[in-house]
Amino acid sequence: MSSASSTAVTVAAVAAGCSLLAYGASRLTAKPSEAPSLADIDDIDGEIDGGDDCISPDDVVAVFDKIFMQMQQVVMQLSQQVQQIQMAGQVIPEKQLRQLLKGEFERALDQCQAAIFEENDVDADCLEEATWEFMESPEEYPKVKRAVERFQKLYDSMSGEETFGWTPNKAKTAGGNKGGAAKDLTADELIQAATVYFDTITEKMVGIAKAWKAQGKDLSNPTVSKEFLLEASTDANEAAEGKLENEMGIRMGDFRAAIDKHSRIPQVGQALGMLQMKQQQELMAAGVPMG
Repeated sequence: MSSASSTAVTVAAVAAGCSLLAYGASRLTAKPSEAPSLADIDDIDGEIDGGDDCISPDDVVAVFDKIFMQMQQVVMQLSQQVQQIQMAGQVIPEKQLRQLLKGEFERALDQCQAAIFEENDVDADCLEEATWEFMESPEEYPKVKRAVERFQKLYDSMSGEETFGWTPNKAKTAGGNKGGAAKDLTADELIQAATVYFDTITEKMVGIAKAWKAQGKDLSNPTVSKEFLLEASTDANEAAEGKLENEMGIRMGDFRAAIDKHSRIPQVGQALGMLQMKQQQELMAAGVPMG
């Protein structure tokens, strides 16, 4: 496997645990001159009338779901640019890759969230206050918890950090792995973990797709497809993460770190690429929407 090809596979790993990208989308990288030009925007705090007493749980869910879906599109666009860079034979060091990736993601997030706040007529500070209030009662507001955590995982996968909370203006980072010392996986352990991870996602996605079809839902309908991808991919990733942690003692932070460390090794890159290809083929054959 060529260096560029190995890197292309390598980079999916940032996406491990990142919803649609867990289908096996390639790991991302970016070059300053090639990355999307996403202009910074002014803070919109105070520009929109409203208060946290008028922000409902459904409002919070709607905002986070829209941000999540739009930021996934940004990630996919970056992935396409990355593939072009890699096909040209350019290789970017892992540390620089992570910094560039995080920077582009956060610049896009600034623009994305401002537009969505305005579209939903919410103030950033009020939304933040309301979100924390609802998150303090996850049993009472499970949809809020799910929507917020779904975005947190997307942010974590792109930043390489683990968050303990997210606000509209910044991610609060816990710094490193939570719950004990990191587990340093060998190359063979990584391949084994990746096999379990991707197979679990595939099985879960196919099962959910069959259930939706049995209920008479048309997955080819764009509206239904969007809803399916939002919910089913989250369930699938949670199932895969749970299996890694509960059965193999591997957390997502350990998993991502192992991919960063080992995926440039030709045999590891090739193994990950085969897993991705196998997953895509099985999902397509089952009629699972691919975004």
